[in-house]
Amino acid sequence: MTAVREQAGGDATAVGPLFEAEGLGRSYRLPRTSPFGPPGVRHAVHDVTLRLADGAALGIVGESGSGKSTLVRLLLGLDRPDAGTVRYRGRPVVPGRPRALRWFRREVQVVFQDPAGSLDPRMTVGAAVAEPLACLGVPGDHRERVDEVLRAVDLDPDVRGRYPHEFSGGQRQRIAIARALAPRPRVLVGDEPVSALDVAVRAQILDLLGQLAQRHRLGLVLVSHDVGVVARLCDQIAVMRDGTLVEQGATDAVLSRPAHPYTQALLAAVPRLPPP
Repeated sequence: MTAVREQAGGDATAVGPLFEAEGLGRSYRLPRTSPFGPPGVRHAVHDVTLRLADGAALGIVGESGSGKSTLVRLLLGLDRPDAGTVRYRGRPVVPGRPRALRWFRREVQVVFQDPAGSLDPRMTVGAAVAEPLACLGVPGDHRERVDEVLRAVDLDPDVRGRYPHEFSGGQRQRIAIARALAPRPRVLVGDEPVSALDVAVRAQILDLLGQLAQRHRLGLVLVSHDVGVVARLCDQIAVMRDGTLVEQGATDAVLSRPAHPYTQALLAAVPRLPPP
């Protein structure tokens, strides 16, 4: 990409990857197993390099404990890496005071796994969806924007006065998606966004995410343990195991011709119906 865009801070710069992680590493100390021995260390993420082009969809797949959620926290500036850097539109993403990352939060939003846990049960739908607009200082008519994003996720704006417990799991996830869309981000990060939903609702939410990404030219980073979820939405895939990326590339190529034994094992574990 050689286009020139105005950066969030007001500077114009030649655009490379929209989102870029280079050599990321994050380790945690483990409890001592002996009063005299050194504490153990868990390498949750080790030497991970990822790039996301403007409008592209990247799926990060791996089993539980592979480091996917830690990687997401690093990408979102919610945790500080021990090594490596995260850059968005060429600008470093460095964890720190909330105000310092306001520019980044406007452009990169996240949808979490459990919509019931990500929505404050004491806040109405309207207040929850409007909250990032107020916190990030987004100008404009917030009530109008709330109605706009509720319609975008196929909910009637009249629900704005109701509370999260009055909705089904799929509807709550639509509300969470509306909340993430409210500041008009350029990238949407989904951390297992459909794993808490039943199969039928899962398909509906995935279709919705795909439609929204296409309509608004959103970049997507979708984290999942389910290869089928990633294959449905993402044109690029990265496979994680024990904190390391073992394989990445175009989704069709990786899934049709997996080179790494772990990727092959993941695909072999996908349930298949017997032939009729």
